[in-house]
Amino acid sequence: MRRWWHSARVLVGLGLAIAVLICGVLAPLIAPHDPNAQDLLATLQPAAWQAGGDSTHLLGTDSLGRDVLARLIYGARVAITVALAASFGAMVIGSALAYLAGYFGGRVDWLIGRAVDVWMSFPPVVLSLILMTGLGVGERNVIFAIILVDWTRFCRVLRSEVLVVRRRDYVAAARLVGFSHWQTLTREIVPATIPLLVTLLTLEMGIAIVVEAILSFVGLGVSPDQIAWGQMIADGREAIYQAPWTLLAPVLAIFLAVAGFNMLGDGLRRSLDVRMVEGRE
Repeated sequence: MRRWWHSARVLVGLGLAIAVLICGVLAPLIAPHDPNAQDLLATLQPAAWQAGGDSTHLLGTDSLGRDVLARLIYGARVAITVALAASFGAMVIGSALAYLAGYFGGRVDWLIGRAVDVWMSFPPVVLSLILMTGLGVGERNVIFAIILVDWTRFCRVLRSEVLVVRRRDYVAAARLVGFSHWQTLTREIVPATIPLLVTLLTLEMGIAIVVEAILSFVGLGVSPDQIAWGQMIADGREAIYQAPWTLLAPVLAIFLAVAGFNMLGDGLRRSLDVRMVEGRE
């Protein structure tokens, strides 16, 4: 029963993640309208299933007459781009330092540990806002800011796992038979930590989507000519009483995207981790 539940979580999470990816990649093909096309004679139209709705605008229009569904689909492009690029960038930096700290220990571990402690003493969102104030708006700057802030998540958690794996008998045996440090890391330690790394990566994708939405909401995210879910929330709050769907649609999109990546990561972790598999058996 548990195995079925974990498999279901993986499938649901993967389905939501793929849906966001498809929307991002194929936005020009599947969007029903130009997301920036304005129609001031058709502002704040209700959704198609509501009274006064129009079937040509399934989720209605915003305060400038722009199609909400089209903007929602195009907003997935920014979300998935930031999620993938920032997560992989943070993973590369954080995991590299984690392997060095956990494997070599000593002064290397102390120096990296102190750097992580100092960096994590700043609230992540506040640090992101400070960085974006200095870097300026833009998708690349958002990705760079998230990488600079979130590499510590990978480093701290993964370092603890490397410390545990390093003490196992097969790692000592590898050193005894003549494996170099590089061979021991790549052949013995890295494969044993892959389940945790996959979990951290997928969780970070959800976090990156939320951070990007927050930055876009306050006007420090992507450039004005790009469409982001955070911008849609900021625009929708001005007409929340007249057209609540303009606010609820991007909020729901963020929730589903983050939930999808979280379920995918947790399900993969439980499916790939040998210890959890043996415990269920």
